[in-house]
Amino acid sequence: MGKPEFWKNNKRYYDLKSYWRNLFGCTVHKLQIDAGFTCPNRDGQVAVGGCIYCDGRGSKLRQSGALPSVADQIASGKKYYKPAASQFVAYFQTFTNTYAPVEKLRALYDEALSQDDVIGLAIGTRPDSVGPDVADLLAGYARKKYHVWVELGLQSVHDRTLAFINRGHDYAQFLEAVRLLAGRGLNICVHIIIGLPGESDKDVRTTAQTLAALPVQGIKIHSLLALDGTPLGELYKQGSIPMITKEKYASLTADVLELLPPEMVIQRLTADGYRDIFLAPAWAANKLDVLNAIHKELEKRDSYQGKHYHQAAASASERQ
Repeated sequence: MGKPEFWKNNKRYYDLKSYWRNLFGCTVHKLQIDAGFTCPNRDGQVAVGGCIYCDGRGSKLRQSGALPSVADQIASGKKYYKPAASQFVAYFQTFTNTYAPVEKLRALYDEALSQDDVIGLAIGTRPDSVGPDVADLLAGYARKKYHVWVELGLQSVHDRTLAFINRGHDYAQFLEAVRLLAGRGLNICVHIIIGLPGESDKDVRTTAQTLAALPVQGIKIHSLLALDGTPLGELYKQGSIPMITKEKYASLTADVLELLPPEMVIQRLTADGYRDIFLAPAWAANKLDVLNAIHKELEKRDSYQGKHYHQAAASASERQ
């Protein structure tokens, strides 16, 4: 199959579990944290309403009342995972987790890193919320030998798509965030969505080719979900947009994997939403079935992550 030795799995891509084991020699889990952040795309700083697919409720923990402290959330998460994991990464997940003054960010991140067995951070954010001060703060943790991932929501490299889904930033702002973060001991993970309205198969492959040529260490691939109460959900109910089929999603995900470098960490291959507001596509509710479909597609092709990477990188370099 041409699988690199460092893929310590029986998959055709470099999964996060293998990455952790290569790096730390043990199982590592990300502990999800809701630190009470909002989003500049929701509060009027950039726009209102958020991305067309976002329901705006935040984590289930937030919906239950006052948020526990970061330390308490980590303690609860450890109880869930132990003894399966011996080390943890604090994952600041909900909304834009760099959208606050640096001193507030430092206090929250320090609180997480002061907990036993927490070896690093994963910070979910937007490209337009990563300024030089934020990049300096995060790089400081990396210099202290903490393991730091910065997860940038992008979804597509095509500005027309970003405008349609109301991202509130363009591709150039994403590139600026990458420039600020790259080469400073930090790991960059980019989120993309397959099945966005108006995007062709070629558009999806172009997104993959473009990211393959950038200093990006990880990727999360999501399926587009229509949720009740969102603008996208309304478009779906009106019959204004089609939703991608499972077969097409598996095929395009395989295309993307073939174009990415073999050492890029595949942190996610599909997504699901809150079941109480989930509208479509129905197949996305069964994550294991989707993963199996992607694996079968790669098997059918006798293919794997990185098979066409060098070709993709050359094509992307010619465009830049």
